[in-house]
Amino acid sequence: MRLACRPDGVDLLGGEDLRVVLYGQPRQEGEGSAGDAAKAEIQRRRLDPAPKAWDLLSIALSVVTADFAVVRDQSADGWTREIELDIAVADAPFWSGQTVALAQALGFLTTDRWTLRFHECGLLPAPPREPVRPAEDCVVLLSGGLDSLVGAIDLAAAGHKPFAVSQTVRGDADKQVDFAAKIGGGLGHLQLNHNANTPGIQEASQRARSLIFITFGVIAATALKAYHDGQEVPLFVCENGFIAINPPLTGGRLGSLSTRTAHPEFFARLQNVLDAAGLRVKITNPYATKTKGEMLKECADQALLRAEAVRSTSCGRFQRFNYRQCGRCVPCQVRRAAFLAWGAAPDTTDYVYAPIGKDDAEHAGFDDVRSVAIALAAVKADGLESWLGHALASPYIQDRAALLGMLERGLGELRALHQSHGVK
Repeated sequence: MRLACRPDGVDLLGGEDLRVVLYGQPRQEGEGSAGDAAKAEIQRRRLDPAPKAWDLLSIALSVVTADFAVVRDQSADGWTREIELDIAVADAPFWSGQTVALAQALGFLTTDRWTLRFHECGLLPAPPREPVRPAEDCVVLLSGGLDSLVGAIDLAAAGHKPFAVSQTVRGDADKQVDFAAKIGGGLGHLQLNHNANTPGIQEASQRARSLIFITFGVIAATALKAYHDGQEVPLFVCENGFIAINPPLTGGRLGSLSTRTAHPEFFARLQNVLDAAGLRVKITNPYATKTKGEMLKECADQALLRAEAVRSTSCGRFQRFNYRQCGRCVPCQVRRAAFLAWGAAPDTTDYVYAPIGKDDAEHAGFDDVRSVAIALAAVKADGLESWLGHALASPYIQDRAALLGMLERGLGELRALHQSHGVK
């Protein structure tokens, strides 16, 4: 499928299957749109991001819109998609030189085949007359999830002044605001939403979602005073190492069937693009070798964490269950195992499927619970290395021994969870 993504009034070469209005609203039936509200909020706050950060936002908006518009069920194998994007940017010659790097990063993230073409006449707003340049020294992504909550708490406790950036999603927006207000005496906070809208049925898998969230962080980082003073700005993306690597639990969960939103290879590939663009933003996951349980146990403000942890969201199906956490998906199991390992506060989360040891298709027989059980049995029978296979074979992974240890400890947390529920 081919999408032409451009601001209103800009025409790209014909032949597209879907026209997408960037930073505006569709003018006719059958068009898509993305980014209008995000641009308005950035300008309302009088932020002054770097020009190539605006271009990266145009690219990320185009990608997330395509991720909605191209349905996997309609592909030849029911998963892998062929996606062509024609994108209007301000600096087409530069981005044309990054097509291979971007396509490879996206291919790793989604296991789709991406073709990118860049065109002139993309949006580059004039700088505000009186720009606001926040004084914070770093940016932290604050999703409303448990890991990002711990990360923001730890950064503030360590003496940083993090600027919190959230991707607004239904069910989490209010808690994002509340968490930001309670951490470190109150954090500067920017909430943005891609508002990607496409006609027809939308794809639910959303494997490219981390690109737009990180791009919102880049926008904020390049608007800080520190960046305008010539400094490199850390962009903290806080995710426990087990979910970041997200090793395929069974042979049927290879590739992006297990999400790669915080995988070190994706971060490294995207960092290479930022570096080539001269964007002085360093993507950092300080918990790459920590389990979720270790994050909770080592959090710098235990009182605040005990008060707020249960309010956080971890579930991969949160919206599908009317904003309740299912309790049985892999992220929910990792969350529940972490609470058990932490032991400092009861996990009073209102899970839809709480007793995962119950012997039926909705609990112990559910695919994700079964997959974790199969993984635990495989490691016990054949060892960690045999089970992992090529999961850590990436040339972008430098600290393999530390990651092996973390994965073993993460599986130990999951084993304790399954034993506590009697999962067989």
